[in-house]
Amino acid sequence: MTRTLVIVGYGMVGHRLAQAMRDRDVHGAWRITVLAEETRPAYDRVALSSYVHTWDAGDLTLPAVVGVDLRLGEAALEIDRVKREIITSKGERVTYDALVLATGSAPFVPPVPGRELPGCFVYRTIDDLDAIREAVEAAGRTGRRAGMVLGGGLLGLEAANALRGMGLSPHVVELAPRLMPIQVDDGGAGLLRDLVQKLDLTVHTGTSAQVIERDGQRMVVKLTSGVELDVDVVVFSAGIRPRDDLARAMGLTVGQCGGVVVDEGCRTGDANVYAIGECACVAGMVYGLVAPGYAMAEVVADRLLGGTATFPGADTSTKLKLLGVDVASFGDAHATTEGALEVVFNDAVAGTYAKVVVSDDAKTLLGGILVGDASAYTMLRPLVGRAISGDPAALVAPAGTDVALGSLPDDAQVCSCNAVTKAVIKGAIAEGCADVPGLKSCTKAGTTCGSCVPMLKQLLTEAGVAQSKALCEHFDYSRAELFEIVAGSGVSTFSELITKHGRGFGCDICKPAVASILASLGTGHVLDGEQASLQDTNDHFLANLQRNGTYSVVPRIPGGEITPDKLMVIAEVARDYGLYTKITGGQRIDLFGATVDQLPHIWRRLVDAGMESGHAYGKALRTVKSCVGTTWCRYGVQDSVALAIQLELRYRGLRSPHKLKSAVSGCARECAEARGKDFGVIATEHGWNLYVGGNGGFRPRHADLLVSDVDTDTLIRLVDRFLMFYVRTADRLQRTSAWIEAMDGGLDHLRAVIVDDSLGICADLESAMHQHVGAYADEWRGVLEDPEKLARFTSFVNAPGTPDPTISFREERGQRVPVQLGIPEVVSP
Repeated sequence: MTRTLVIVGYGMVGHRLAQAMRDRDVHGAWRITVLAEETRPAYDRVALSSYVHTWDAGDLTLPAVVGVDLRLGEAALEIDRVKREIITSKGERVTYDALVLATGSAPFVPPVPGRELPGCFVYRTIDDLDAIREAVEAAGRTGRRAGMVLGGGLLGLEAANALRGMGLSPHVVELAPRLMPIQVDDGGAGLLRDLVQKLDLTVHTGTSAQVIERDGQRMVVKLTSGVELDVDVVVFSAGIRPRDDLARAMGLTVGQCGGVVVDEGCRTGDANVYAIGECACVAGMVYGLVAPGYAMAEVVADRLLGGTATFPGADTSTKLKLLGVDVASFGDAHATTEGALEVVFNDAVAGTYAKVVVSDDAKTLLGGILVGDASAYTMLRPLVGRAISGDPAALVAPAGTDVALGSLPDDAQVCSCNAVTKAVIKGAIAEGCADVPGLKSCTKAGTTCGSCVPMLKQLLTEAGVAQSKALCEHFDYSRAELFEIVAGSGVSTFSELITKHGRGFGCDICKPAVASILASLGTGHVLDGEQASLQDTNDHFLANLQRNGTYSVVPRIPGGEITPDKLMVIAEVARDYGLYTKITGGQRIDLFGATVDQLPHIWRRLVDAGMESGHAYGKALRTVKSCVGTTWCRYGVQDSVALAIQLELRYRGLRSPHKLKSAVSGCARECAEARGKDFGVIATEHGWNLYVGGNGGFRPRHADLLVSDVDTDTLIRLVDRFLMFYVRTADRLQRTSAWIEAMDGGLDHLRAVIVDDSLGICADLESAMHQHVGAYADEWRGVLEDPEKLARFTSFVNAPGTPDPTISFREERGQRVPVQLGIPEVVSP
């Protein structure tokens, strides 16, 4: 006899239960009715922030479950446990044999005076985002608009990123002394704060909203710290509360902090009623993650079909991916286990923080935290609770993070969201799954948060399956192939490119990469139209964002040569705006501490004095350093200054896969350190030697000699070819050294292509460079001459020109420097 299952709630967990039942109930023992409060079908709330990219709800919609009586917009109002009957919001009476509550949770809104004002929202549903968008558009004023997110946890940062996607400057306010206080420790949070501030997010920790008041069409939020924020919208993301009101009305037991109490089989005190997901309280815990909800759904499906499955506990590992910011937390991240030891590697220069927690004998991995680079997450998380061999430091040390995938046992969970083990993945590959989409379809691994996708690729590689070189999941092409597509097709916007040659709406990998390609091909100012939204923060403001939220301004000083008049202008600008002044190793002058609204004023004075952007912010040519050469040096054999100026002016503004640096030395004494550059020139008595593929930084490398004793015209022609070949064929963020090393044939192949023209492309490479040189225009001047672009550089606080009160300085050696954030030192077991 067919029985009736009623699922109340159709979020991700309710959807998962319906799908699991239809998959397993092959004999049709259950008819299924779903009562869904929302009028739209189930959608991916984990990816809710991505909705702002397309405003197309269809992109988030989960696959329809066939064979289910889905009643959208019909909530359960009353439930009679004796009659096993539900009265719905449409007045219908629905009977059941089994009832599953999957009502989820509701956002918690702190009792802040003014929280009900128009312009205050929560961040939970697609409708919430639509309402926020409507309010933002209604604000309709020029200049930078701002929003405040109350709550600096995982969802709060996601909400801030969504506001950023709507064109607002977000303020994140967190009561705890650090961001993501549940998942990240003080050291990781310090770096995280630095990284998210580079995304144009302003962070206020250790404070909360005291009152929200209207101020004309905007709102003023007064924080307990005394800071006042002038904003257009307020978003509450201060946690969730289980939606257990139905259960309470039914007389079911709820937990001390809410949530329907269930046993290990997810059954409530009523044998015919189950609860799963964020409305359930199991073993005293309410889980706010989707993975435990999925596990509960599988348990209930098994039980309804005669099984004895039990809830295995939850993996509360989390991974956050904002634009360029990786954060991961797993296992006992805060070392609460008795005797636990911590191993920390903090690289403030590289912007990474990694910690693993191990048992008191350093033989078992207990948990960890990764900030800045979470690539090790997929390998380390499955090892939690398992024995590790060797030094624990090797798990997170920069040179030792390559944990062998083969060391994982077959029962290790590769995908914790869907409880998919390594053995299941290997089995699917053995049965013919040959790519990541196939594995997703076969096993469900990688279909929720997606953090295990890199591991899926590694397992495919280990099994001997060739992997795609696609730039990201939105394009099937490498960066080099996309460059040729854009160059050959005349595509001039990201939207057109992804519509014709990609899918979806793009990500933090493909957007900046395509922006760089478009800039390399001279498709206009980097802030023109749609291109502005593709740029990262530094390119967006044509200045380098520094750790206290201010920017540095770097005028170009070709070859390091500058007149006293220009030096005086730089000094006057620095004095008038209180900027910290530093002469760099690249022979130019950095001016630190400028606020966003000051940037155009500073540029105006520099541009009027004949200076231009030094492109310190972009993946482009930075400097061509030089010694003083034959002009002054008694050892010099060639005019290194004149050549350095000529090269820097020729290649200024050239966008490339990574930043480019160069130098010219006037003799073999090498005072300009040319061999530590991407392309370096050293004078000889007969001309110039050209070196390529060098770099400083984390892994210094000397450049290799490409040609020797060439004249100036030949030298420039070869550099033209070298740079344009690199721009066209290198991978995203690949330095010239790595590009040459990865090249089949290495330096010999490069020499054959650009010196001997073995591919017959040198004329094309030279033509492309000539086009770049002829089309160059100063980006600072481009902003100053365009009122629409200028409007981006206004203050986001009470009035344009008013300094951000959250930015603080101290004095050191007679200059203003930012107040530094504390970051812990390395700790050894």
